[in-house]
Amino acid sequence: MNTRGLLDQLLKSGQDLLQNKAGGNQNKASSGGLSGLLSGASGGALAAGAMGLLLGSKKARSVGGKVALYGGLAALGVVAYKAFGNWQAQQGSAPNTEPQTLDRLPPAQVELHSQAILKALVAAAKADGHVDDRERALIEGEFTKLDNDQELQQWLHAELGKPLDPTEVARAASTPEMAAEMYIASVMMVDEQSFMEKSYLDELARQLKLEPGLKAELEKQVRQASL
Repeated sequence: MNTRGLLDQLLKSGQDLLQNKAGGNQNKASSGGLSGLLSGASGGALAAGAMGLLLGSKKARSVGGKVALYGGLAALGVVAYKAFGNWQAQQGSAPNTEPQTLDRLPPAQVELHSQAILKALVAAAKADGHVDDRERALIEGEFTKLDNDQELQQWLHAELGKPLDPTEVARAASTPEMAAEMYIASVMMVDEQSFMEKSYLDELARQLKLEPGLKAELEKQVRQASL
């Protein structure tokens, strides 16, 4: 299952998402769950459509800037690495080992991190309850256009159909770095003005066992990179 390539496309797609909206597609987006952006789309625009459906039309307008800032997987790893460095500096203790974020890992480990991050993205997309049966079908359809890997499609179908459970999501994190990357991806996806989505984020951080200082630094890095 090549999650890495798919996730990289999704993370890079934010710019296409914003450009489509700027090009006068706002009305289509708000009325059609962003499916209006997909007519005649290919490549990055397809990925933008898939990401747009995950975000939902309301969130795409408010969160699109966060998505656009990441130049793919490596950039997400860089943000996590910087957050770890700042957090460790605040504690006044030199790290025992350098954080092994996904921008510093061999391909096999990057794939493991990618699966965990995609799981977090899909779960965060459900945090406001907007993914109904129709939305699930649309999302799966767009992912099929991006990558027709049957194993990946079955995995996505299962993830979209699961009840939202931050405890289950957090189990995918086998290292502190993976937990941090999953949390960054979740912060990217949610509307923090929503009580329901903010509550999900807070519970996910608890289940990921993120230290409060690191949690705050991860959120700060996302905000700064969004400017």
